[in-house]
Amino acid sequence: MGEVVLSGTAGMIVKMTAITLLYVAVSYLLWKAVKDRELNNQDKIAIGCLYGILCIFSTHYGVDYIKMMLNVRDLGPMAAGLFFSPASGIIAGIIGGAERYIAGTYLGVGEYSRIACSISTCLAGFLAAFMNIYIFKGKKPSVAYAFFMGTVIEVFHMYTVFLTHRNDMESAFYVVKVSAAPMILFSGFGLALISMVIKIKCGEWHNPLKPIPKEKVPVSERFQVWLFGVTASVLVINFGFIFDMQTVTAMQDAKTDLVSISHDIQTSVTWIYEHGGNTKNYSHYVWLTGTFLVLNENGEVIAGSQYDKYYNDDIKNLIDTHEPRVFFKAKLYSDEESLCLIRKPSNGLTIFTQIPMEEVFYNRDIQAYEVVFADILLFTVIYVLISLLVQGMVVDNLLRVNKSLNKITDGDLNEKVDVYNSSEFASLSDDINITVDVLKGYIDAAEKRIEQELQLAHSIQDSALLKNFTFTHQGFELYATMNPAKVVGGDFYDFFFVDTDKVAIVIADVSGKGIPAALLMMRAKTTIRSLAESGNDISVVAEKANRELCEGNELNMFVTAWMAIMDLNTGDMKCINAGHEYPAVKHTGGEFEILKDKHRPPLGAVEDMVYEPYELHLDPGDCLYVYTDGIPEAINTEEEQFGEERMLTSLNANKYLPMEGLLYSVKYDLDLFVGEADQFDDVTMLGFRYNGPQ
Repeated sequence: MGEVVLSGTAGMIVKMTAITLLYVAVSYLLWKAVKDRELNNQDKIAIGCLYGILCIFSTHYGVDYIKMMLNVRDLGPMAAGLFFSPASGIIAGIIGGAERYIAGTYLGVGEYSRIACSISTCLAGFLAAFMNIYIFKGKKPSVAYAFFMGTVIEVFHMYTVFLTHRNDMESAFYVVKVSAAPMILFSGFGLALISMVIKIKCGEWHNPLKPIPKEKVPVSERFQVWLFGVTASVLVINFGFIFDMQTVTAMQDAKTDLVSISHDIQTSVTWIYEHGGNTKNYSHYVWLTGTFLVLNENGEVIAGSQYDKYYNDDIKNLIDTHEPRVFFKAKLYSDEESLCLIRKPSNGLTIFTQIPMEEVFYNRDIQAYEVVFADILLFTVIYVLISLLVQGMVVDNLLRVNKSLNKITDGDLNEKVDVYNSSEFASLSDDINITVDVLKGYIDAAEKRIEQELQLAHSIQDSALLKNFTFTHQGFELYATMNPAKVVGGDFYDFFFVDTDKVAIVIADVSGKGIPAALLMMRAKTTIRSLAESGNDISVVAEKANRELCEGNELNMFVTAWMAIMDLNTGDMKCINAGHEYPAVKHTGGEFEILKDKHRPPLGAVEDMVYEPYELHLDPGDCLYVYTDGIPEAINTEEEQFGEERMLTSLNANKYLPMEGLLYSVKYDLDLFVGEADQFDDVTMLGFRYNGPQ
């Protein structure tokens, strides 16, 4: 198998960065290829196999660093499970973990850590699948979460090395000490980069330096941030306290060892020295790398663990300048700091002992790594479990309550809040349901009151519309109908004599619906009639009515109107169309046709408007049909409009009927066309037949 040979920390960083970016590039290209479609089973298997191959690549082509082979193999199953599919993560983890065990067992690739590496890679896939389903619920994790997950899986990896080598902690500690920092950091940063590039390309990236308004932050996220901060702070403080205690204990143990060893050396060497023995043969190792020297009264080395090989002026100066039985630190031999002790027994001998500080804190450092890893894993388990509990017991219940409240606010007052898995939510559900029931009672009472008032308004409005179509004057026939879309409407018609042989005809449509339109309708009807009955010309009637309707028109409502005054002796009509529908006219022997008359702005829309009338002449037998837009703009269930063509067809099919029959025939055809579709506008029409002079 080939391997990348590096030397130095800088080279390691460059190569690890390159391998990490390979994972990022593959993840981005893969996401870009599948982002617009839902993954099927074949896709999930293929993605899992692809990341499994990347895991195998990482196993055999790692980065050689201080006799260790570094890699980011666990990035594969984590990326597959978190960003694509839980199944893909599990498949990648099993492939990568199984191959790692086989390579370590039969090919000699990283044999020492094969069990820990295999377990962590397999677990990475299952952990990613679990987080995808239960924590992120199919959504892409944030950059912070991705970094956290990447570091946690590598922390577990390192911790497993300790767990699987309890009988060889020295080698396990060396492996962890060299590998932990680069593998943990690059796995975390790699997963964070994958999250960042995918979120940027799909438009979900949020600048972490730009604060999010509090009202847009989910309660679960706020809780998780506080939980993370508080728990992490507690663990850091606890670790600092334990680390300080272990440091003090290690120093005390080292000092005790130095005193004990010095005493043993003093006893042994003194006996040999006083009995004329060869003390230079006395070489007594009682700890890993600590050394000792014994000097006679002349300053000559007579014994030592390293004999006098390392005795130099620096050590001589230390012996000369430091008080006996006082512990001190100094740099000896390989410039490593050591804890030293000098003893000068009464027989003239001098005993110098030292322990390297690295050895003093050896057990403390091993325990520190184990404690940190265990704390991080414990923190992760607690964090995930508490997050799940809060999600299930609080957030999900709040979402259920909000879902019901949304239905209620949308008008479904029969919706019941049904969250009874805790006393608090049961009380909340009952309170909401009771409030809605009370509200329904108020609404029912209000609806009945409004219905009564609307019926009264309908009666008033209906009574304002003339229903007597029998006239003493025999020079014309007239009939009109008004069918409001609501209980009250904004359309109206009117007809009245302004002189013995002059009749006024008005049909109008007020903008808007309901009560406001009905009130303006009554005002417009009264104003027009009053002005016309005062003997004003039709143009004056329109201009004065326009000014009056513009005054106090805060709602900016207006009235489209067609009005005319006809001389029954001559058949001449003076007409004004103020933004209304075109009239339909039928001359004797002909058919109804649309008269494209001259339009002016609606009444109440523009102040000081001049309305110029036009003339229309009817011969005996000619008919006039005027209407509001509720007829041509009526739609059926297929959203087709009735239109002018269908209206003319209906008129001409019934043109010989009396005016009453003609209007009812048009309404019948209109209803037949509309079918079950709702009536959205008032339907008003007026038919007029000129019979000639009386």
